[in-house]
Amino acid sequence: MSEFPDSPEKMGWDVVGFDGMEPIDVKPSNEQPADLLRWLNARRRCTLELVNGSTLQGFSFGAAQSVAGEVVFNTGMVAYPESLTDPSYAGQILVITYPLVGNYGVPSDEKDGLNLSRWFESHKIHLKGVVISDYSYEPSHYSCIRTLGDWLASQGIPGIYGVDTR
Repeated sequence: MSEFPDSPEKMGWDVVGFDGMEPIDVKPSNEQPADLLRWLNARRRCTLELVNGSTLQGFSFGAAQSVAGEVVFNTGMVAYPESLTDPSYAGQILVITYPLVGNYGVPSDEKDGLNLSRWFESHKIHLKGVVISDYSYEPSHYSCIRTLGDWLASQGIPGIYGVDTR
């Protein structure tokens, strides 16, 4: 964002340098140090700008787009899929304070016996964006069918990681 917003509701971030780039949400599959270094240097950089002029630098995952919204936080240690689909966070940018997010991926959109979402609070992500400290590119859980970054991208939601969320 190039200008300071006139209200807290207009806080947000800009993704820098993603035009024409493929998403870098997947680590290289081989273990060559040069490939890993190239991947680390190619991650999309982005900035979270607050209404008071503070900026936080990080890396983009999920959808590559700029958003604005009220920044709020969640201190939960688990259940990030449930938090992201909670309608009470509609239109907000959620800071998840737990330091590692994405480590168990995202389950399916499966319905239960009452035709309600088995794993989520609602049928879609209601947030405008997600802010986390460390993003796990390689989730591991029996119910995982996609990464957090893939899920965010599929619903047009950007995320930033590499930010101190304490």
